Amino acid sequence: MGAAWQDGGEFWLEISGQRLEGICFGPAPDAAPTIVMLHEGLGCVALWRDFPERLAKATGYGIFAWSRAGYGQSDRTALPRPLDYMTREAIEALPQVLDQIGFRRGILLGHSDGASIAAIYAGGVQDHRIRGLMLIAPHFFTEPSGLAAIAEARDAFEAGDLRARMAKYHRDPENAFWGWNDAWLDPGFADWNIADAIDYWRVPVLAIQGTEDRYGTRAQIAEIESRIYAPLDVALIEGCGHSPHAEAPDRTLAEVADFTKRLNRIEGAAVALP
Repeated sequence: MGAAWQDGGEFWLEISGQRLEGICFGPAPDAAPTIVMLHEGLGCVALWRDFPERLAKATGYGIFAWSRAGYGQSDRTALPRPLDYMTREAIEALPQVLDQIGFRRGILLGHSDGASIAAIYAGGVQDHRIRGLMLIAPHFFTEPSGLAAIAEARDAFEAGDLRARMAKYHRDPENAFWGWNDAWLDPGFADWNIADAIDYWRVPVLAIQGTEDRYGTRAQIAEIESRIYAPLDVALIEGCGHSPHAEAPDRTLAEVADFTKRLNRIEGAAVALP
């Protein structure tokens, strides 16, 4: 393990020569299952706010969240990001994170870009430690409406107050913003599609999406429904935008906690089989 796990404590990672900030709540991986949280394209540890701590209390699982390179207080990342940066995070960085925290079994919980990274990992890496997926506002392909919203974010960063707001949470808001925005608005990114990862999932999945999400439509969830071979639960939260865990935290927490309870029953039943 790369550092000592302490409930509510910092946990610094060394991934591919970069120092990344992390935080953990609840029991360590050798004492209980772990939920590993992957943040959105402009997210970081601090922007999960109190959701990880509440999640630990509601589920009894250990919770680990970290800021990917370029975000929060983690080291900067080289720009421009490659257009397959989410696949690289899933295949190259995430396995190192799991190893360094001493991950034994549990769930990947991702939001937006983080959900895409979790989806790629579950579909592309054979890791029997992963017992479930929880995807909040996942992206599997680009949509014109979502790209338009990302273009509006660029305007807000250049001429509005987004840069100042991001500076409260990111050591280098320029690195965080342009690493995300330039990749998504690159003409070559319009054909980005990772939906084939769904075909290879073999664990239960919870998909959560707000009905007013400007960055992704119901089509993203429909893609899961049309391709998945594993058990699927879908929670559509009325009147909610792109961040259900922040905009409707109680409902989102309840959905996640219920999913972990169902997963616990499934695991318990499997263990009880002769």
